[in-house]
Amino acid sequence: MDTSHWQKARQSRDPRFDGLFYVAVKSTGIYCRPICPAPTAHEKNVAYYQFAHNAAQDGFRPCIRCRPDSAPGSAAWQGTKTTALRAKQLIDQNDEHDCEKLAARLGISSRYLRQLFKQYFGVSITQYRLFNQCHFAKKLIQETHLPLTEIAFAAGFKSIRRFNDAFLQQLNIAPSKLRSGDKKPTSTLILTLPFRPPYNWPALQGFLQRRLIKPMEWITQTSYGRTFASDKYKGSFTAEFIASKNHFSVSINIDNTAYLQPVINNIRRVLDLDADINLIETHLSANINNAFTVCEGLRLPGIWSSFEAGIRAVLGQQVSVTAAHNLVTKLVDELGEKEGDAVYFPTAKIVTNSDFAFFKMPQARKNALHNLAHFCALNPENDDLDEWLSLKGIGPWTVNYAKLRGQSQPDILLDGDLGVKKAQAAANPFEPANCAPFRSYLTFQLWQQL
Repeated sequence: MDTSHWQKARQSRDPRFDGLFYVAVKSTGIYCRPICPAPTAHEKNVAYYQFAHNAAQDGFRPCIRCRPDSAPGSAAWQGTKTTALRAKQLIDQNDEHDCEKLAARLGISSRYLRQLFKQYFGVSITQYRLFNQCHFAKKLIQETHLPLTEIAFAAGFKSIRRFNDAFLQQLNIAPSKLRSGDKKPTSTLILTLPFRPPYNWPALQGFLQRRLIKPMEWITQTSYGRTFASDKYKGSFTAEFIASKNHFSVSINIDNTAYLQPVINNIRRVLDLDADINLIETHLSANINNAFTVCEGLRLPGIWSSFEAGIRAVLGQQVSVTAAHNLVTKLVDELGEKEGDAVYFPTAKIVTNSDFAFFKMPQARKNALHNLAHFCALNPENDDLDEWLSLKGIGPWTVNYAKLRGQSQPDILLDGDLGVKKAQAAANPFEPANCAPFRSYLTFQLWQQL
């Protein structure tokens, strides 16, 4: 592996490489992020690792100063090892821990999955899962007031003893030694979620503001927040953009901390914090034939769930952004669950049981809403949105919009969208297919030209 560019990034503390590799210092036995503020070690004392778990496997312990557990993640489309990276992402997101179920989800045998994982990441799936759980627990220990017992369960451990043993084995330090005694208990958790710059917050903020559904969502010049809910938990978050430190400070309220990890991962997706935006923009610039100037740091603004994105898409069919916004606001006002000051997006079951009498729209559009909600109520775990195409009133644009914003898939070109067509017509000719696998970013770049 050629590490010459990593050497330059380490020496300059380039934040664009944060989370893309890790630096281990042989003389101290510690591994760090490339942006670590500690004095730069001599090159002869340094070893480079693409993944933090490989450094830990070689006996290095995480730096308490720069905290490798807080580095931005890597997207599932990185590199060519698609299946192995997808498996890693599902484990990172706490979506799947069982190897057999993980293999079935990826459409391969468990034996082949184990071989792929060992080949590309140098550890077994079980070892990586334990490391990932401990890394997440370490972040909670150092950033929140949560008791260690609650942290252990939030990280997916079944017992405190197993948590302590795994933590010591994986990170070479006891969890109790990381907990400072000055944290005051509070119902709100505040976590730091970093990103690799550049990050065009004004563009993201403007996009979200034009589509903001009050009071379910809220926004300021420097922050975005919303409520969220499932059948297992409810809560809200507010993410404050801290440009000078390349991170968001995120306040989270949740009634069941056992589901904290998937909530944090979804916040990262909604804000598109794990994109290697420099790689994406370099690729787009090289393949658009000077059709337009690529807007720096443009991210994909996500929607909390595929179901919500699908409902928003149906209500946005063949109408303006303003008209669609008014319809979604009306839907949430009429059907959204209310608890005190909190308002949540309506569930699939609630939408299924509504006759939409409050909507002045063609019955066919109401039927499409009902069909989609009924399907999602019966198939809550389904993430293959192409199955929606069998539903009357649901077409490719709706499905692709849900993939784009509800799942944050990176390679969705909304070529049927009127705004995309206008932007393409106004630009110099180019071949969008050459922009794969980042055509979702191309879509937002084209919208930005309007």
